[in-house]
Parts: sequence; C-alpha cells; structure tokens
Amino acid sequence: MVTRAHVVSPSRRGSSPTGAALLQAEKKLPPQLAKVLVYDLLFGKGLKCGGRWKALARRHRARLEAELARLKVQQKVSRNEDLLAPQAASPAAPQVPRYVRVNTLKTCVDNVIDFFKRQGYSYLGKAASVEELRALSGKKFLLDLHLPELLVFPPQTDFHDNLLYTSGHIILQDKASCLPAFLLGPAAGSHIIDACAAPGNKTSHLAAILKNKGQIFAFDVDTKRLATMNTMLMRAGVTSFQLAQQDFLTVDPSDPKYSKVTGILLDPSCSGSGMVNRLPREEAAPSAQRLQALAGFQRKVLSHALSFPALQRLVYSTCSLHREENEDVVHAVLQEQGSDFRLVHAFPSWPCRGLAAFPGAEGCLRASPADTLTHGFFVAVLERHGEGAAAPSSPPVAAENPQPGEGAEPGAAHKKRKRKKQWVKE
Repeated sequence: MVTRAHVVSPSRRGSSPTGAALLQAEKKLPPQLAKVLVYDLLFGKGLKCGGRWKALARRHRARLEAELARLKVQQKVSRNEDLLAPQAASPAAPQVPRYVRVNTLKTCVDNVIDFFKRQGYSYLGKAASVEELRALSGKKFLLDLHLPELLVFPPQTDFHDNLLYTSGHIILQDKASCLPAFLLGPAAGSHIIDACAAPGNKTSHLAAILKNKGQIFAFDVDTKRLATMNTMLMRAGVTSFQLAQQDFLTVDPSDPKYSKVTGILLDPSCSGSGMVNRLPREEAAPSAQRLQALAGFQRKVLSHALSFPALQRLVYSTCSLHREENEDVVHAVLQEQGSDFRLVHAFPSWPCRGLAAFPGAEGCLRASPADTLTHGFFVAVLERHGEGAAAPSSPPVAAENPQPGEGAEPGAAHKKRKRKKQWVKE
C-alpha cells in the first residue's frame, strides 16, 4: 500500500508532471497546498476552498483522475481507499458509543424509547455520568446526560437497516457533532446559515430546533454531496431550507436575502484529526505546512462569516485536535474584530475546555474519545458585543431547548416533551 505522498508525487515515467507536481507547475502554487488540493479532490470529501485554487484543481481534474487510475492498475487495487496506508485500529475506537439523535421533526424521545424497548432493548434511564455510558453493553441504552434528544447505545451497534433510521425518525450522529446546532440554539422563525453544510446532519438538527420555522441557507461546493444532503434532509422532514452549490466565501453578506441572518453555524474543512478510526494514518499527524494552509482558510472563512450585518451568534467547530485550527484561529479572528464580538463561556457543565492559548480560551469546548466518549471535536461560540448586539432580554434561544451558554442547564426540554408526534409502526 502507499501513502498520500506516493499518490501526489511526480511521475517517474517520462517528464510530464502528475499529482501535486502538475498543480505546482502553475505559478505561485505552494507545494504543500498542491498536495492538499490533490488529496482532497481525489480522496477527501471534495474541495472546500474557492477562487483560483478550486478552479485550478478542477481544470486538471481529468488528468489527475487518469493518473490515479494508472496508479491503481500498478498497485493492483480497485478502490481509491486501497491506495492509502491501512490504519491500525485505535484503542479508543471501540469505546465510542453509538449515538442516536431523535429527529423531533418526526417523532419524540418517548416514542423512540418505546419502539426500541419493543425491539428487545432495555432502557436504563438518563445517564448520570460518562462512566455509565462507558459501561453500556448488550442491548441496553441510555438517555444522554448532556443532550436532551440523544440516546446512547453500546459501541458498534448498527441501526442502518432499522426502520427508524430509514424513515428519518432517528439520525446516526456522534454526540460531539450535535454540539454546534445545540449551542447555536436558534429561536423558531430565525434565519440561519450553515456555511459548510454537507453531509447535512447539523442542518437537520438546526431545522429540528427551529421546528421547521424560519429559514436555513446551506452552502457546499460539491454537487454530489449536496445531492446526497438534499435526499437526507427530505427524508428527515426538513422543509425550511435552501441549498446552494456555492463557496461560502463568495456569498455576499450585503445581499438582502441574508439581511435577517442572526445565526451562523461554521464547520469548515479541517485536518479531521479527531475522527476516530476513519482517516488514514497520515491524516492523524498533518504536516506543519498543511496545518498552516488549513488554518489560513479557517481564519478567512470565520472572518467572512462575522461580516454578516445582522449576525448575533456564531458557532465555529472542527473535528480537529490541533490548536492551530481551533483556539489559534478563534483568537486571531477575535483580535481582528476588536470589541465587535466576544467569546461566550459556553456550556459550563461540559467537562473538557479549550487549551490555554489565550485569556478566556477555557470558554471553548473540546471533546475526545478518552474524556467525553466522542470523536475529537472543538467548538467555540461567538456573540456580537456592544453596538448592534441583541438585547439580553431576547437572546436567540429555542423555547423548548434552553441555551446552554452561560448558566442554563441542558436537558430541561426533556421534561416538557409531549407524546404527540408521528408514530412509526414496526
């Protein structure tokens, strides 16, 4: 097997450049950025960049794919993934439970619990600690201790063929990935942007919090991912959304269409170093040049997001463990913004906080397999401060999902839940 370096290295046959060398032949394209572009185009989740670099990669796409096909023949493999160095199983991977988010657009937690009980699962109530989640085994499950619509099952429990999943009544989503929409907590009727939206789990979560009232503007640059996302959102019963195949950096904040946008969920392209047992080994330790390129993009897109005139609250998140993509990005952009935005000390009861990269960085949230039994994740909540800020008496929070920002305790919504949602028959 080969690593990414083999895939993007120059060809040894003849003098024509391939992979990163092909793109590097263009003027002013740094070698490391060329490697990032080629890897993301051929092996990753699609290009998240925009402008000339995206156009450059697409211009050479046919040539790059031809070289990739030739390499697969040489290596005697049929799948792109088979060219990547195999990843050793992570000791932490089996410890991450199966998280199931109840889609409240179609049903409610009580009904889903009853459904699983009829399928032979034993419901143990609401978890009191992370250790209780760690001890789950067999056909037992719990209600999560932090998020009110999240059920927790033993690791590797498979629900992909379950009726609740195929009908859109439940979403298979890691707990850490549920934090951004939960912490944004928009009120029903709000206008929200999901800046880097595919594959759509966070978008559907936002719609559930909004109760399909208001509007979600969701952006992604990849056509196939958007098509998949549209199918997923329709299955989940989401109606209050507009999808756009567009680089978020090219969206005009002054466009009247976005004049009522008060919340933005920003989960930009990152190294993915926090994803458990998913990425090739090399991705777990990206080079300093790759981190620098990613952090530059992340700072740019975060600054752009904060330029929307009516914005009151933004959640920035990554599935990265690296300070360069997390605390350092937030700190740099906050310094650029001056006093216009502040970092919120979000979710006080969350056990893992931001690294001490700058004063107040403990307001950020971190997650990890060892400490929170989730994928590695980072979340920061920014709010407009000073002139233009919303009145404290009317924060952007959902009526049945109190904002776990500064002092509110998550989970209170579960007490008010009514058993009146659509039912699914076995």
